[in-house]
Amino acid sequence: MSLFTSRQVPLSKVQIEDPFWSPYTRLVREVVIPYQWEALNDRIPGAEPSHAMNNLLIAAGKKTGEFGGFVFQDSDIAKWLEAVAYSLANHPDAELEATADQVIGLIEEAQHADGYFNTYFTIKEPGNRWTNLTDCHELYVAGHLIEAAVAYYEATGKRRFLEAMCRFADYIGTVFGREPGQIRGYDGHQEIELALVKLYRVTGNESYLKLSQYFIDERGREPHFFTQEWEKRGGTTHWRPGKASPPNLAYHQSHMPVREQKEAVGHSVRAVYMYTGMADLAGHTGDAPLLEACRTLWSNIVSKQMYITGGIGSTAHGEAFTFDYDLPNDTVYAETCASIGLIFFAERMLRLEAKGSYADVLERALYNNVAGSMALDGKHYFYVNPLEVWPEASKHNPSCKHVKAVRQPWFGCSCCPPNVARLLASLGGYIYSSTDDTVYTHLYIGSKAQVETAGTRLQLKQISRYPWEGRIQLEITPDEAAQFALALRIPGWCRDARLQVNGEPIEVEPLIVDGYAYIKRLWQAGDVVELELPMTAQRVRSNPRLRANAGKAAIQRGPLVYCLEEEDNGGLLTAIVLDSKSELTERFDDHLFGGIVVVEAEASRDDEREWGEEELYRPVTRQAVPHQLQAIPYFLWGNRKQGEMTVWIREH
Repeated sequence: MSLFTSRQVPLSKVQIEDPFWSPYTRLVREVVIPYQWEALNDRIPGAEPSHAMNNLLIAAGKKTGEFGGFVFQDSDIAKWLEAVAYSLANHPDAELEATADQVIGLIEEAQHADGYFNTYFTIKEPGNRWTNLTDCHELYVAGHLIEAAVAYYEATGKRRFLEAMCRFADYIGTVFGREPGQIRGYDGHQEIELALVKLYRVTGNESYLKLSQYFIDERGREPHFFTQEWEKRGGTTHWRPGKASPPNLAYHQSHMPVREQKEAVGHSVRAVYMYTGMADLAGHTGDAPLLEACRTLWSNIVSKQMYITGGIGSTAHGEAFTFDYDLPNDTVYAETCASIGLIFFAERMLRLEAKGSYADVLERALYNNVAGSMALDGKHYFYVNPLEVWPEASKHNPSCKHVKAVRQPWFGCSCCPPNVARLLASLGGYIYSSTDDTVYTHLYIGSKAQVETAGTRLQLKQISRYPWEGRIQLEITPDEAAQFALALRIPGWCRDARLQVNGEPIEVEPLIVDGYAYIKRLWQAGDVVELELPMTAQRVRSNPRLRANAGKAAIQRGPLVYCLEEEDNGGLLTAIVLDSKSELTERFDDHLFGGIVVVEAEASRDDEREWGEEELYRPVTRQAVPHQLQAIPYFLWGNRKQGEMTVWIREH
């Protein structure tokens, strides 16, 4: 019995027409996808080489040479192909499709007769497939290829890639399991689990669902597979020569069965990819205990281990979660891929349970961490998304060397840029969902959608200037008059939502259930709903247990977190102090970044002129000078000059 309470509106049925997001989706089509294709082919001057396409050409027998890059390098091509597929779903492009078909042809040529595909093990270690699942990401790569194949089939109707990946999945099903002769193991980097569910969804082949369930259920059982594998290898690791310590099971979320895990631990991307797969499985199989485990892990992340920007993973050591309330701002990791994985997890939970809190987190991660990870030119990226930057520390402090003060053109490990591309290219699929009697609006993004509910099809047009303004208009045009509910998310940051239907005000509070206002009525062509979500800049403070933010406040306006940049406030941002009684004022600046809302406030700053260069400490009362604080949305930081940045501001 399925536990899903709603279904996604297909990406092909949603057209984004939005002043905020349309430039991003256009940027992905016109700049990001072509730029990343050049990067995958090692044609970006000054950027770290990818080696990905070169590896594929060698594996396909088109050229000779040695494998380059990381063992999981194929996954970058897979994510790029997935982004291409989502782009083609709404914006056909014969030339781009031909390029993708060529890449798919190379994958098919490099695929082994038994269905196996992996350029590293084809080129460099042909006899060692499946011998180091802890380190070598074979099933992770397979998962991304499967996701890409599903997306490409749904976008183009072409089955070639899909059938190739079905052969791969069928082969994997013969290798792994509990039968004699099979490997009773799972991958060190989760991804295959959620991919197999997608493959099941488009093929109806239950063996893929059962294989996904095996990987989830087997993980964490004793005796621990990764430890056994390590012993069998003689105590070695892929990453360095000689003997290595036993695998850190918690790092791989394999320290105990997944249903028993109560806290998010280990590598943050692996964790949220696994939780997404768990939620998918719970929905399709009716596994209530697995859903309860998802709820528990979700709660731990968002209430104790998530940054205000929607970033997760607080340490560079293992790109991992640490412990509750440990969220440093200057040595943060908050990998872009981790926030994207959190968005995946949120979307699955939202389809399982229509609770606005899931969409609130999805929105937070999307508008802040993910949007901020890519420069406005579409050609530079953050892997790490800090909440405080001091460029000198990034250069000279080993603890901060992972924190970049400027976005990079590419990375040797470049998992994040194509992940951003595939998420933004598929953004239309996150805005709406529906049931047999309800249409949900989760995100306020200008768009046109075709939705089915209550036995009829309807056209839904959303007009919005979100996130700068909270006024949203929805026009409902059913093919024929129909009785159903339109459920509108009331964001957690909003305290005074107002509604009108066809110009008549209606009281919001009685309509709200779990963060959604349900308007139930007989809908007819031409009905118009207007939702007002008043946006004002407000201070946000942390739970006192979050020590890094003690005595500090952040600024948030609507879904956007704000920050201070040196460009607007001068250097030494830590010297700025916001009076707790100062009024936050807003103004729309037409000249900054094409037009944004800037937040200002009267503040003060410690007067460094009172200190001599030879003085490090002395007893003194605070000497301060007035300061006009100016904050910009966090997602825009780093698009001007290099300099300091901070989200959390001292307050008194």
